[in-house]
Amino acid sequence: MLSRDDTAAEIAAVAARLVVDEGQDYAAAKRAAIRQLGLPARTPLPDNDTLEAAVREHIAVFCADTQPAELRALRELALVWMDRLQAFRPHLGGAAWHGTATRHSDLHMHLFCDDPKQAEWALIDHRVDYHPGTGTGWRGEPVEALTVRTRSEALGQWVLMHLLVHDLDGLRGALKPDSQGRKPRGDAAALRERLTAEAGEEGAP
Repeated sequence: MLSRDDTAAEIAAVAARLVVDEGQDYAAAKRAAIRQLGLPARTPLPDNDTLEAAVREHIAVFCADTQPAELRALRELALVWMDRLQAFRPHLGGAAWHGTATRHSDLHMHLFCDDPKQAEWALIDHRVDYHPGTGTGWRGEPVEALTVRTRSEALGQWVLMHLLVHDLDGLRGALKPDSQGRKPRGDAAALRERLTAEAGEEGAP
């Protein structure tokens, strides 16, 4: 019989495949892994740090040749939108920021507005089609989400981008280090630094 730690590791491994290969979010991937493994619905789930480690391992084993270019394409696409949405202090989060995104991943961008409706009005003014909904903020609270379908020519496909809209007062809290002491999201300047650093690493002998 597997121990609790072994079970969590097995769930994380299956969930990681779903995250990387199908673009599922962490919560959905964990639930799907439980079902695929035939485990009871109340089986304790691995935490997000454990799942992220499994995602990085899956990428290293199965996607090492393709993932870096896919990640760069998504980050470059995010930068285009960050420049367009500069007035709303955009910060990229999620897999594209942390470096685990693949062509199946969505983009998650946080906007900080004096009036939460400003971002939606801007999309309307520029005739950008979007789908309104609700997302989850970094404190677990529901926030307005505007989902845009945008084209990545580098990937040759459409990408979903979720614009999570926050009050301006939330910006300071959004930049507090995460459980691993990392910046949980970054602005356009920080993202450009990452792209430049990675380009340097790829060019190094």
